[in-house]
Amino acid sequence: MVWGGISTRLRTPLYHVVGNLTGVHYQNEILQPLVVPALQAIGPRAILQDDNAPPHRSAAVNTFIQQARVNRMLWPANSPDLNPIEHMWDELCRRVQQHHPPPTNLGQVLQWLQQEWNGVPRAFICNLIHSMRQRCVECLANNGGHTRY
Repeated sequence: MVWGGISTRLRTPLYHVVGNLTGVHYQNEILQPLVVPALQAIGPRAILQDDNAPPHRSAAVNTFIQQARVNRMLWPANSPDLNPIEHMWDELCRRVQQHHPPPTNLGQVLQWLQQEWNGVPRAFICNLIHSMRQRCVECLANNGGHTRY
């Protein structure tokens, strides 16, 4: 598993998650070194959009988020997944699958993932993020059901 963050202004490096992601691991290996500096670089209006995965909502992470003064988007339980990062993962997967021959080891997979992550055009990422408003409009219009996204 890898973790990464995107915004219209920057993207974090990919982080290879070894084993199960826990709240403590998420806080110490992702939030502190990657997310908080990225949000600070974006500016005071930056908002963290994560999901309701248990590591993201642990008590330790919630406390850290408050202490670090991170603006976090509220994400209701059992909500449709409208997060643009999901489409970024799809694009990344398509790009890596175009490599021939296929990777032969984990190191090669991680190298190609980082290379392709860095190669996704900024315009593609901006389009994903700027589509959020329309994603939400369509989701509401479909009573939370399927959208074209």
